[in-house]
Amino acid sequence: MAVSRLILASSSPRRFDLLKEAGFNFEVIMPDVEENEDGSIPIRKLTEMNARLKAEAVASHHPDAVVVAADTLVLLGDRVLTKPVDRAEARQMLESLNGSSHQVFTAVTLVNCGQGRERCFDVVTDVHFKRLTGDEMTAYHEKINPMDKAGAYAAQEHGADIIERIEGSMTNVIGLPMDEVTCALTEFGVKPNYN
Repeated sequence: MAVSRLILASSSPRRFDLLKEAGFNFEVIMPDVEENEDGSIPIRKLTEMNARLKAEAVASHHPDAVVVAADTLVLLGDRVLTKPVDRAEARQMLESLNGSSHQVFTAVTLVNCGQGRERCFDVVTDVHFKRLTGDEMTAYHEKINPMDKAGAYAAQEHGADIIERIEGSMTNVIGLPMDEVTCALTEFGVKPNYN
């Protein structure tokens, strides 16, 4: 059964750009939900809960569409880093990531209510930070807005200033693992339009 509509259930400009660059035609509908930011929940379960919450909230109103939603968080040791609440916390996050390695988890949920289908999966990427001075961390945060980013950094915005190397999916670190998303959307009958 051909699906005519793809909806991105996200307010993230980074996810929008990744889907657009991959050649997909889609609409954006922001889910009206409260994300769970309970750091005591294991990160895989937490990201999956949030991705499913967002996807199902939008899909229930658009049964003819395939809805894709995602949630990205940072894991440093056993500590889950969400979006910082203020600039001070953003600085603390960057200091804790400085010179160390961490993992970025993104859970993706696809829902098509009309077909009664749902799929959820996650992708994990290892990120290794450079050792930065205090002035270098300050300069980096002056170049980007850390407030809407898990871990208070963005690989796609001056990432070379802070990241030594990435093992795995770069687009996963940005917020949407595109190789896996493209394969999953194909299973739902949605393909990119390269024209």
